[in-house]
Amino acid sequence: MAERVLMKGNEAIAEAAIRAGCRHYFGYPITPQTEVAAYMAKKMPRIGGVFLQAESEIASINMVYGAAAAGFRVMTSSSSPGISLKSEGLSYIAGSDVPAFVVNVQRGGPGLGGIQPSQSDYFQSTKGGGHGDYRNIVLAPASVQEMASLTVRGFNLADKYRMTAMILADGTIGQMMEPITFEDAQVETCDKPWALTGTGMQRRHNIVNSLYLQPDELERKNFERYERYRTVEENEVLYEAYRMEDAEICVVAFGIASRVAKNAVAKARQEGIKAGLIRPITLWPFPSSALRQAADQVKAFVSVELNMGQMIEDIRLAIECTRPVSLCCRVGGMIPSPDQVLASIQAAAGCRDGRLPEGQMTSPAQKGVN
Repeated sequence: MAERVLMKGNEAIAEAAIRAGCRHYFGYPITPQTEVAAYMAKKMPRIGGVFLQAESEIASINMVYGAAAAGFRVMTSSSSPGISLKSEGLSYIAGSDVPAFVVNVQRGGPGLGGIQPSQSDYFQSTKGGGHGDYRNIVLAPASVQEMASLTVRGFNLADKYRMTAMILADGTIGQMMEPITFEDAQVETCDKPWALTGTGMQRRHNIVNSLYLQPDELERKNFERYERYRTVEENEVLYEAYRMEDAEICVVAFGIASRVAKNAVAKARQEGIKAGLIRPITLWPFPSSALRQAADQVKAFVSVELNMGQMIEDIRLAIECTRPVSLCCRVGGMIPSPDQVLASIQAAAGCRDGRLPEGQMTSPAQKGVN
């Protein structure tokens, strides 16, 4: 039987990364993810790895770029403002088609905002984050156990598709402690003939670069890259469906919001409302097919988010606006209660002819609820 250990979410990421073969970490401290860096600072020297606290977030992401170009499993971690500083480097990594692993334990914004949990970096992570046409694989854990398991999966996917894989967690999941097991890491290795490993006079020189001055060459590279992204969309979607078999109301939520939403769905069922939950685990690729299938069955959707409404746009795109979608949101570090989500489910259950009841306000904060 696998040993269970009590561990904080941020530390679970760091330990899982080490077990996945990461031996290079570059980062900079920022709340609420600093425990990732602290754990790596303690462990990396003991296993022959490299830990380096860079002079800035900008420096750290470019160190990741260099180690990734050499074919190493490498990671960095930060929180919302720090990820913004890393965004140019993330674009260069994408434009060079090298694999990297990035952790964003989100805090409230915009600006310095606050250090409490948020999900307001959804757009930033799923739509690219930096300049140019590119995608990141975005994984959204809802437990400390998933912080560990999705970290291993993230490293594997990054190598497989030569992309950046990102853990998008909220501050609650990063700071909370739960018992978890570290099963044998299913590390999937692959050859990296493109890496800058030295030629040994056995092959031609490799070049890792994101600069293409000829427009037709740059166009070709972008088209090729998006062919690879389509393969990711076809093969790597992850989601959880909860009580969706006969659901008439579909709640969509990820991260800590999904745990609250699951309790609300259970309460709705006790009241006779046939509610269910779809929890995206990959935010990109987004589980659009699952939502389209749900739209054939349910009469309304409720998006529960710790932001002003970002994932709700992907829900509407996925179902092509064939069903009403309402928003239950809290921001600024606030988290909705199960009763607040239940109120949004009850309102959605009362919709008629594809429209919510007149005057329906979906955010508890709009109603003065604290």
